[in-house]
Amino acid sequence: MSDFNATDFPNPSTFILLGIPGLETVHIWISIPFCTMYAIAILGNFTILFIVKMEPSLHEPMYYFLCMLAITDLVMSTSILPKMLSIFWFNSREIEFNACLIQLYFIHCFSVMESGIFVAMAFDRYVAICDPLRHSTILTNPVVAMIGLAVVLHGCIIVLPTPFLARRWPYCRTNIIPHTYCDGMAVVKLACADIRINSYYSLSVTILVSCLDVFFITLSYTQILRAIFSLPTKDARLKTFRTCGSHLCVFLAFQIPALFSIFMHRFGQNVPLHFHVLMANMYLLVPPMLNPIIYGVGTRRIRDRLLQLFTCKGT
Repeated sequence: MSDFNATDFPNPSTFILLGIPGLETVHIWISIPFCTMYAIAILGNFTILFIVKMEPSLHEPMYYFLCMLAITDLVMSTSILPKMLSIFWFNSREIEFNACLIQLYFIHCFSVMESGIFVAMAFDRYVAICDPLRHSTILTNPVVAMIGLAVVLHGCIIVLPTPFLARRWPYCRTNIIPHTYCDGMAVVKLACADIRINSYYSLSVTILVSCLDVFFITLSYTQILRAIFSLPTKDARLKTFRTCGSHLCVFLAFQIPALFSIFMHRFGQNVPLHFHVLMANMYLLVPPMLNPIIYGVGTRRIRDRLLQLFTCKGT
């Protein structure tokens, strides 16, 4: 293996991913829960896609958004897990420079998309609960397709400058990344140049996207809660509140670790590096695992269809 601490490689051909610094001796043990979460995410999200595709009664806006979320989760978790496991299991730490930038782009792009899909799902629930008679006329298939396209373009365009900015810097200190994947700030911190433009842009995007998404979701659920408490029966209130509560918990499970990870890059110099890396992995692995469980098992129509499939196979 070449000397990774060479002092002059302004355009490195490869980066070296360390994995979880300080926990190298337990990489194999850490891989077990990570691999389990990935397996659950793959199985759960593909199951949701299959059930929604095969069941015509589920061809509705809520389930279309759920399919978008499942696809986003599959791409986001697959962007990091295969390479991470190759580090843990085979000590395969090298990643090509361009592949690193592509991974960086996919991770951040689909993270923004996921947050946008949560906003779309909150809007769908708002219309369904607060204006149920007009739900089918407001959220028609063309409108759902336009919302999905807007979410995709929003994620693709807003993150696009990040890999291009990272590519233009000279890297003359080291090509070792103390991380399990090519995180944006972890990469540009290796550059021997003034990277404030990267830092400011990344922080601005984070604050803008997170604040706007949190604002729209809060606005939607505030109106939803008002509608819930005006329902005539206690059972109806509990059922609606339980459904919306699960949606809100999934969003917070994604958003809180993501914000923690991003802000630790800038203000968490005293936070242990291994803790920071673990948290950065959690927000990319836990939501893809939880989403199909909460939205699949927790949604009666999907649960009933799944039980029906198993019952048919058993008879």
